[in-house]
Amino acid sequence: MGIPIGLIAGGGQFPLLFAEAARSRGRRVVAVGHLNESAPELAEAVDALCWVKLGQLGRIISFFKQHRVGEAVFAGTITKTRIFKDVLPDLKGLTLWNKIDSHQDDSILRAVAGVLEGEGIKILPSTCYLDQLFFPKGILSRKKPTAEQWEDIRFGWRMAREVGRLDIGQCVVVRARVVMAVEAIEGTDAAIRRGSELAGSGAVVVKLKKPDQDFRFDLPATGARTIEILSAVRGSVLAVEAGQSLLFDREEMVAAADRSGIVVVGLVENETGDLEY
Repeated sequence: MGIPIGLIAGGGQFPLLFAEAARSRGRRVVAVGHLNESAPELAEAVDALCWVKLGQLGRIISFFKQHRVGEAVFAGTITKTRIFKDVLPDLKGLTLWNKIDSHQDDSILRAVAGVLEGEGIKILPSTCYLDQLFFPKGILSRKKPTAEQWEDIRFGWRMAREVGRLDIGQCVVVRARVVMAVEAIEGTDAAIRRGSELAGSGAVVVKLKKPDQDFRFDLPATGARTIEILSAVRGSVLAVEAGQSLLFDREEMVAAADRSGIVVVGLVENETGDLEY
């Protein structure tokens, strides 16, 4: 039986993909799933599983120690609005919550990781077995950006970088060099819908990692669902920071984009601040 690795799972397919990759490398996966967030299929994808509610940090630590977990990852999403109405912390979680000065995403996750590492559980990057999921550089879709869309992409990139610096979110929606929406606690999908209502059509979505993004958790992610929403609101472009975010269901995503005439492009910022693809 392989050396155990802990998995703190949120929602979506990322925890399932991680479990499959880790087990393929001989690791025994010991998972903590979050009720009403993590997929039920997680039970069949791991070697041991404990279900917890948000905030039950002490229970996570006890379960990992029971299974002699010395390394763990965070993978998957948590519906951020639930932190105000659906948290049931145990004593360990409540103590930590009261010590955190800021309740922004990164502050919470870094604080939780700090407690786990203090208990001898090292937190690894969530992509440690899944480098192939990084968003690639280049134009993925058949359609290429127009000159006007390139202007929106460059403008949106600057705005998204500043929003990330303030630890507000990872995504902005723009049109004609005007910010239509900024992602906050509601998440990318809701920001796209909200911004596109104002844009009418032709919205450009730009999604970047935060400047001080910790690769152990909460990396930006896009996939077929993102294109589905963008198509429904008549958006035109999805521009993502290549190599710094995750891409799920690539073939399905690109096919959906091509059907809807949506541009999908992965970009990097060079040393002079220019964007390259």
